[in-house]
Amino acid sequence: MKYQNIREEELKNKVAQDYFWIYDSSKIIGNVDFSVCMHQSQKELFEQESLFWAEAKKGSSDIYNSIVQLILTIGKARTFDKFLPPAMLGAFDGGKIAFIPYNDIHEVFYLNDFNWNVTPSNHNSKEFKLIHEKVISIIDSKTLLFDFLNDDRELKKFIKNNFIVGKFGLTKTKIDKNNFMVIYNKWLQNVKATIAVNWEIAKKSGIIDGDFYLADLLSQDNNTLKEKLFVLLKHDHYELDRKLSEAGLFSHSVTSFTDKQVAHTQFWNKYDRPPKEEYWDYIVERRDLLVPQDVRERKGSFFTPQIWVELSQKYLTDEFGEDWQDDYYVWDCAAGTGNLLAGLTNKYNVWASTLDTQDVEVMHDRIKNGANLLDDHVFQFDFLNDDFSKLPKPLQEIINNPLKRKKLVVYINPPYAEAAQYGNSKGGVSSTKTYFQFKDTISFAVNELFSQFFARIYKEIPDCKLAAFSKLKYITATNFEKFRNYFQAEYLNGFVCRASTFDNVKGVFPISFLIWDLGNKKQIYEVTCDVIDNEANIEEMKSFISVKKGQVINDWLRIYYDKKNVIGYLRFVGPDFQANSGVYITSEPKASDIKESRIQTITPNNLIEISVYIAVRFCIEATWLNDRDQFLFPNPKWNDDLEFKNNCFAFSLFCGQNRITSLNKNHWIPFSEQEVNSREKFDSNFMTDFLKGKIKPIEPEDDLFIVHEPKPHYEVPLKFSDEAKLVFNAGRELWKYYHQQPNCNVNASLYDIREHFQGRNEVGKMNNKSFDETYMKLIAELRLKLKLLANKIKPKVYEYEFLKE
Repeated sequence: MKYQNIREEELKNKVAQDYFWIYDSSKIIGNVDFSVCMHQSQKELFEQESLFWAEAKKGSSDIYNSIVQLILTIGKARTFDKFLPPAMLGAFDGGKIAFIPYNDIHEVFYLNDFNWNVTPSNHNSKEFKLIHEKVISIIDSKTLLFDFLNDDRELKKFIKNNFIVGKFGLTKTKIDKNNFMVIYNKWLQNVKATIAVNWEIAKKSGIIDGDFYLADLLSQDNNTLKEKLFVLLKHDHYELDRKLSEAGLFSHSVTSFTDKQVAHTQFWNKYDRPPKEEYWDYIVERRDLLVPQDVRERKGSFFTPQIWVELSQKYLTDEFGEDWQDDYYVWDCAAGTGNLLAGLTNKYNVWASTLDTQDVEVMHDRIKNGANLLDDHVFQFDFLNDDFSKLPKPLQEIINNPLKRKKLVVYINPPYAEAAQYGNSKGGVSSTKTYFQFKDTISFAVNELFSQFFARIYKEIPDCKLAAFSKLKYITATNFEKFRNYFQAEYLNGFVCRASTFDNVKGVFPISFLIWDLGNKKQIYEVTCDVIDNEANIEEMKSFISVKKGQVINDWLRIYYDKKNVIGYLRFVGPDFQANSGVYITSEPKASDIKESRIQTITPNNLIEISVYIAVRFCIEATWLNDRDQFLFPNPKWNDDLEFKNNCFAFSLFCGQNRITSLNKNHWIPFSEQEVNSREKFDSNFMTDFLKGKIKPIEPEDDLFIVHEPKPHYEVPLKFSDEAKLVFNAGRELWKYYHQQPNCNVNASLYDIREHFQGRNEVGKMNNKSFDETYMKLIAELRLKLKLLANKIKPKVYEYEFLKE
């Protein structure tokens, strides 16, 4: 509720100020609580035209009762005889406001034999109940209701468009291709719950709320105009799932509303339906936006942006020739509403199948309106469960003919749901026939729907061409090694683009479009493709490397396992950029991380190696393009480069992933007490002793499962590059400034110092900035010097093959 815990007079003042500030809301019109008029200084009040009379109630109220009370107030005083009636009547409380055109209600004031001399606020009087009964249907059908918080922008637009002297009728919000999704989200909040449907059960049957919204949206006088839609609005009920029986008779299911269609009517009173006809095809084609996220990910109801549809077809033309659409057949077996096929010219060579009957209906409707497809080539087919015997005969003949099959391009943007997200639920990733068919063959990869598509295509449509949008994990990820051993094909051409250019795709990573010849068996080691900007221009080329188990940086890290004289803990997860947020140094590991083996103890023996691990992973900025790049097991040259190792050590001491605190004994202060003018002696001088070469390594305990490399003896002071020295200097100034603060923690770590100055927000997250200007200058200087040091380390990361370009 926007206006809580305030008195009625204050409520009226705030509503006037927030929504009617350009009008005169100060006039007193009889006994009406609230009025809105135009500013007029030259006319008497009784000549002034009102725009709005309303009943006001603090807190939360029944809008019906408030409007009835307003009618009784006006009728009792015959206010309409003394003042020009307004364009609208209404009511509001702390959370909502309602409008009803005066012309739709005014006849009630001329009722014969009615006692207007009752107290309007007495809701139990027979007169109140009589008026309530007479006007309730008018209120239901004509009232426009707005929530102050959720409909703020719409309310202001409504007032701007309708509060005009002499205006007749209401200006409703027009619907177009830019705002139909915004209106859908409001429809979900206001209408969906009043439709007599068990949505959880309906969703399992493939029925989604978006189809009901389309039926509403593309209607006039509450009757859907497009007969091909899966759900149709028929005045006061919906018809859906129409079928033709063997006897030639149509049957359908029917559902209605739980509130006599009140919420539905009040909602659509605000909007001008239907949209212009020029938007209909676009809105129907974008049905994918109305599919719930979990269903969309399982079923592949994702709309491929037109820019990538056109570019992918250009790559197909470059690869197969100008006449490829006449020479090849095309099947999109995860077609959704068919937008990936837009632009293809030879409809006799194109097939489109999809899991949902609703999407088939949409495609047939699009064909009716000019889409270049054949009705008989568009069909419902569950690719991961149905037998190929269900396919149209012409398509079966192509698949079963070895020569024609070589000319078949399976052109798809498949679903990408993971079993980890949806488990074994009905219709889930791990309940398909394809899952059980390939779970032993491709191992972990079977948990991805797109890889199930690829595996079945590879096995049952051998020698065809595969042109597919997907993530890159089937190229790079270690847990796709068995998949790559199975899926052997010749890479022909492709590009990567930003995932953010696809609707409702979360994350910053590349999506690829790659073309494969499944008839030429080749092991996949590396894929090089074009990197495309958001305007479809080539920025550069990039290679994506296939990585096997035992080849990643975490395998290298295991060599340095040690547990004597623990000074901290490294928390580590997956070996790619996308997992970097889960990598850091801490004083106290979480029990869950220990249980799941995501913790490496830090000791004097492995401090340098873990510093290398941290620096390598964070000296290069994560981008959308490198998001899936794997950090690798390096070549041995790194171990001979003392400057590189010491630079990494300096980086790890001062980078943001060092989250050591002083809650336990802090061994990570890189300065002496004298250097920072400490008030007291530190609890530990381990780090300065280590820097001076005073800490000798301890022989690790025997472990049959760990292969230990010889440890270098740091028995002389560590030598640092100029860039690393600048980092130490900037850090020292920050420590010195902190130790000047009243009640500072003598043993504070860098993380503690940042927390002291930056503080935390209401959810416990450290703030990005501080109000202390000196601190902000010092921390900015430290970060600048760290960036210079990172640039010094970066070339070595590639030279020692922690990453491959």
